[in-house]
Amino acid sequence: MTEPTVADTKPMVMELEAGDYYWCACGNSTNQPFCDGKHKGTGFTPQKFTLEESQKVTLCLCKHTDNPPYCDGSHAKL
Repeated sequence: MTEPTVADTKPMVMELEAGDYYWCACGNSTNQPFCDGKHKGTGFTPQKFTLEESQKVTLCLCKHTDNPPYCDGSHAKL
């Protein structure tokens, strides 16, 4: 698998608590935007990110962002 699966063509905005998270980079997870292990065998690995405090985030679901795990508007070019 050389290209990630596009899970959606819009980002997911959500409030997250402080802590560690693993963003799905392959697009195959059924627990979007988070990894559920379905990347095994694809060549993709989840992207760990840490929030120091609770905050609203905009996470990429198209999987083409240049700033993972955050949306950078790449979905508009697909």
